Amino acid sequence: MRPAAILESALYADDLDAAEDFYGRVMGLERIAKVPGRHVFFRCGQGVLLVFNPAVTVTPPPADARLPVPPHGTRGRGHLCFSATAAEIEDWKARLAAQGVTVEADFEWPNGGRSIYFRDTAGNSIEFAEPRIWGL
Repeated sequence: MRPAAILESALYADDLDAAEDFYGRVMGLERIAKVPGRHVFFRCGQGVLLVFNPAVTVTPPPADARLPVPPHGTRGRGHLCFSATAAEIEDWKARLAAQGVTVEADFEWPNGGRSIYFRDTAGNSIEFAEPRIWGL
């Protein structure tokens, strides 16, 4: 057996309001859940992007919690890559520039496929890449 897909990906941000604005307004993702001060979640294709406040998610749930999600999380910058075609990457470059977001890197991989990298408001490294960089 092996997993068929990744359902959720998580990033961490101290300022959830800034993260909500970035992923909603700049990235165009639909917000599907929010608990102020704890998390904000977005739909992305067939998956979900979870953005957590790292200071809160390290706390164990109370013994009587309805949803006893174990503590998790990290500190520091993370990474997330969105899938895009070559044409979409060009469109994203233009959209990011219009929003004042700096593209840090833009290159072709030796085995084929292009990536662009930029930062979200929490400093996480965000990428758009053609799936063929992984032979997909």
